[in-house]
Amino acid sequence: MDGTDRLTALFVRSRPNTVLSWLFVAVLVGSGLFGAQTGRYEPVLFALLAIAIVAGPAVALRDPELLPPWYFLALICLPVVAGALIPRAPVKAFFPTLALATLGLLAMVELQLLTTLRLVPWFAVALTVLLTLALAAVLNVLRWSADVLLGTSFLLDGRSQNAINAAVMVEFVQVVVAGVVAGVVFREYFRRTTDHPDARMKISLPAEDETPAESAVISDRLGVSATRQRQLVRAMQVVLVGTLAYGVGARRLPLLINAGVALAITFLPAVLERDYGIPIEPGLALWLTSAVFFHAIGSAGLYTLIPSWDTLTHTLSATVVAAAGYTAFRAIHIHADSVHLPPWATFSLTVVFVLAMGVVWELLEFFVDRSARLLGLDTVPAQHGIDDTIVDLVFDGVGAVLVAAWGTVYLTNIAERLAVLLENEYGD
Repeated sequence: MDGTDRLTALFVRSRPNTVLSWLFVAVLVGSGLFGAQTGRYEPVLFALLAIAIVAGPAVALRDPELLPPWYFLALICLPVVAGALIPRAPVKAFFPTLALATLGLLAMVELQLLTTLRLVPWFAVALTVLLTLALAAVLNVLRWSADVLLGTSFLLDGRSQNAINAAVMVEFVQVVVAGVVAGVVFREYFRRTTDHPDARMKISLPAEDETPAESAVISDRLGVSATRQRQLVRAMQVVLVGTLAYGVGARRLPLLINAGVALAITFLPAVLERDYGIPIEPGLALWLTSAVFFHAIGSAGLYTLIPSWDTLTHTLSATVVAAAGYTAFRAIHIHADSVHLPPWATFSLTVVFVLAMGVVWELLEFFVDRSARLLGLDTVPAQHGIDDTIVDLVFDGVGAVLVAAWGTVYLTNIAERLAVLLENEYGD
């Protein structure tokens, strides 16, 4: 594959940039040492991660001048500088997320520099936003796990479950805003600075041999006839119509939204097949319908009656989201000659996509609950404290790994058909 690309033009070789960049690395080292002395583990972990990403290419390729632009490192160091110079203010909470988004972008550019992964700027920017949301989910899962297993107090600090959960939702909102802002800034940066051939770098890497993706039909594995699978889908749609009607009559906003959205999603396979010629086998339609069906009827009261129902629905829903993410990434890989996603990248990005969507979903549940209370409507809360939110995110990850590891063979035909549609619609 051609080693000339636009992303790696981000790395510049110049004496002023080298001096300034290494000075910012020194700031990160100092932050990590100070955190270690004061017993604060998060600054230490952040400093170690940032130093590894920033200095990784210089160390790997033995070139001390191979560093990102110094102003990217300034963004990464913002939380350190803000902590020392700016009094407590809401804006300070924005800086760590912006730094995290910057690290995410640099990590993807470095993977392009050092591996067979190939991206284009718009795709790298979109992945940066997703990666920022996914890292926020992972960070809070790690905090919660440390509190439960090691007795720390990163999240579980004596406040009520709902108060901690509300604080995490506010953090997630900040993450979404920072991720989008970072994405816009990075897109504008690439648009302005990488249109000149003399700014591009040459990479010499061997092309990766790719084994053709396996293909399988899920309907053949279920042990149920295709006719019966279609009948099950219709039966669940009828139940969802009844649930929607009940939500309207009982004035239960979360149930109304969940049932309405779920019912609309169940018709998506038929629309894709009829309007776009994407073949959706009955087994895949049953998979999708089952996921949204179990979630919708859970909103009618099963989440409260059966504690494990939430775990079941989140895992099943995560598999559907993972399937959508994998299909999109695989289609882009097939369609765009300038994009190459090796198997490890497709696996990783599928998990990242699900975790990012998990954050978005938790925010939607939070705002639906708050909206119902403000409107004075009867509601079964979709969230039940920070433990519920973290367990949901964990099982989102479980569902993602299941699909990324074993379920992709059932999505090959859809991805290939989607790639053909992209080719016909946009060319390359």
